[in-house]
Amino acid sequence: MTAQLALRLFSLAGVVVIPTLFASTPLHAQVRGVYPVGMNATNSGVTPEPGITYSNLFVFFSRDERRDSEGNVVATGQNSIMMDLNSFVWVSKKKIGGLGGAILSASATLPIANNSLTSDVVGPLSAGGGFADSFYQPLILGWKTKRADIRAIYGFLAPTGRFEAGAKDNVGSGYWTSALSSGQTMYLGENKATALSAFEMYEFHGTQQDTMIHPGQTFDLDYSLTRAFQLRANMRFQLGLAGYGQWQTTNKQGPTVTPEEAAAHYKVNALGFAANAMFPGRKASLGFKYFREFACRSTYQGYTLQVSGAITF
Repeated sequence: MTAQLALRLFSLAGVVVIPTLFASTPLHAQVRGVYPVGMNATNSGVTPEPGITYSNLFVFFSRDERRDSEGNVVATGQNSIMMDLNSFVWVSKKKIGGLGGAILSASATLPIANNSLTSDVVGPLSAGGGFADSFYQPLILGWKTKRADIRAIYGFLAPTGRFEAGAKDNVGSGYWTSALSSGQTMYLGENKATALSAFEMYEFHGTQQDTMIHPGQTFDLDYSLTRAFQLRANMRFQLGLAGYGQWQTTNKQGPTVTPEEAAAHYKVNALGFAANAMFPGRKASLGFKYFREFACRSTYQGYTLQVSGAITF
């Protein structure tokens, strides 16, 4: 296995999607999409080598300010979400000649989540933990060229997490989501040491059970500029700048949604850094990302930490 292959393994942490819930009651409180932003910031276009790979991603969101549609702080408190994402990825050994030599792969993600929401004024508002909504990507197509790697993906989020309208301990969204996404990694030199990556996803949300509320659709964007260094014969290190954005593109709809709530589209921005360590001889990789959010609208604002690992069998 080459060092470049180990670099590809780290991209598995970005193959999955999991819901991030910022309140447990009806979607009047919808303040984000279901995608954990930043997951695909690095190596987003890269397809791993053929076989079965297991990846684990731990995500911690911490937000302490609620922003209105103008960016003003309207409430303070603590919104914390912890997720442990266990993903299993299969990559075919054969290429599809009729699709330009595309490589076929698929993945399944089984998450455990814990979330809590407290207010500085009224104290605890909600908390919940357990098995969350699972995500499946039955169709992933990847292409490799000398200077770029590209992926096109279809996936869907299944509402397998606990959800009950009005409950304060939900860990599921209560609705199905279909997602179309694409990742691109462009190499700025022949040695592929410097890479520019981008990942785009569009979330098509369904109607929430019991409440009949249809959340607004969401566009997600992750990106990074990284540089890889060969530290030892069996260790390669990647470091760079990373960021993400998330934008609500359509109104919420439902029998109890007010015009003001429908028109309050959330917007998220964040910048930070990413660091990855690849171990080719062990077919493994480790990674760390940190993002600080800014200029958010109609949502909470704070920071995000992500720690990941992957191994191929």
